[in-house]
Amino acid sequence: MGQGHSALQTCIDGIANGRSHFAAYPSTPLYQLSWVKPYNLDIKVVPEAVVRPKDSNDVAEVVKCATKNGYKVQAKSGGHSFGNYGLGGGQDGVITIDLQNFQQFSMDNKTWQATIGAGSRLGHVTDRLHDAGGRAMAYGVCPDVGIGGHATIGGLGPMSRMWGSALDHIVEVEVVTADGKIQRASETQNSDLFWGLRGAASSLGVITEFVVRTHPEPANVVQYSYTFIFGKSADVASTYSAWQDLISDPKLDRRFGSEFILNPTGAIITGTFYGTEAEYRASGIPDRLPGKKDSVGNNDWLTALARDGENEALYLSGLATPFYAKSLAFRREELINTTGIADIFKWTDTQDKGTPLWFIIFDATGGAIADVPMNATAYSHRDKVMFYQSYGIGLPLSEKTKAFLENFHNQITKSTRAFGTYAGYVDPELKDAQEQYWGSNYEELRRVKKRWDPKEVFWNPQSVKPAEK
Repeated sequence: MGQGHSALQTCIDGIANGRSHFAAYPSTPLYQLSWVKPYNLDIKVVPEAVVRPKDSNDVAEVVKCATKNGYKVQAKSGGHSFGNYGLGGGQDGVITIDLQNFQQFSMDNKTWQATIGAGSRLGHVTDRLHDAGGRAMAYGVCPDVGIGGHATIGGLGPMSRMWGSALDHIVEVEVVTADGKIQRASETQNSDLFWGLRGAASSLGVITEFVVRTHPEPANVVQYSYTFIFGKSADVASTYSAWQDLISDPKLDRRFGSEFILNPTGAIITGTFYGTEAEYRASGIPDRLPGKKDSVGNNDWLTALARDGENEALYLSGLATPFYAKSLAFRREELINTTGIADIFKWTDTQDKGTPLWFIIFDATGGAIADVPMNATAYSHRDKVMFYQSYGIGLPLSEKTKAFLENFHNQITKSTRAFGTYAGYVDPELKDAQEQYWGSNYEELRRVKKRWDPKEVFWNPQSVKPAEK
């Protein structure tokens, strides 16, 4: 892929200028364990180098080294790509820029805009925003996920129906582009690049810093869970139908977010309402949720996020493991009808599912996300009301479990015209990944790619391809 490891190492070591822990190579002791740290152990990858720059100037010089020696580049913030794309995504020889040292944070108390380093984990962002005046923004609930990747592919969480996605909060970034220059991008500066970075940043540059708008923390958060134990998956059908009808209601209170989680023993409905318990009851939502409540808690903002993080860890932790995942995004008119739902869950009972380490999540979306025009950013799923994701985990991953989830996905696709999925749910097996991730925005993305990175310096197996003309 490149012109030679020795020339690359000489170039990078020249940037380090004697600094320790700046870069590592395949010959470095404990390279995979201490430096590479792949998330999906089913996808093997050996980067040509992993570099941990201290500042944007370091990043710029590393990009120049890569282009000079013929290597591709990918940034790694938290390292939770399902396809290990921050490490090259299954193709060896990529240079990984690990942003773990980019932890800067400040708050402008006049505009309430926060400046956040691109290596920050979401849990740290939550604490820093809270300490800077009780502020908050929309993003996911896994505290170990890095903001650098999360906020540039969408950044969805339970508060997104109320506030929008994480990328909708970005007002400006600092980014290193393929020519090794440090740029600022916003609606008024490098606006085409800014457009593309909000949805496909890994294809266009290395963001080192975000400036984001924030909100006051909600004073009250109601959280609930409903657990259903079923002898047969077919018994889940009516419960799922009631939940799907609720989350697809165009008049549904935007303060409400919810998931329906199918697992080997039954199903769980979890959710969050940003308001008081009296407001939650007045919304009418509790009367429309099927089943008996296991727990309803009225929490403050930090407690609610901590509980959401604990719940999420039950299904997909931050620990590296072999796993397999499929997903799909649904417009309202593409939701599964009653017959399709019954058929899918009936089919599920006939299958050998392998190990019990699998789960299938249906997640409500829409609301404030849909208020932003489809072409305002590169993110292309603003017209969706639901995502579905399936996961199988194992040491090793059972082939029967993988086959079950693949065939479950096929059953879903037989029952809907839905096409496309969220770029955060990376699926290395997708043959038309770019169209599925970026939809109607993909051709414009290709034009932006041609302008800013025509030689595909920033590359992974499913990155944006530059326009031919």
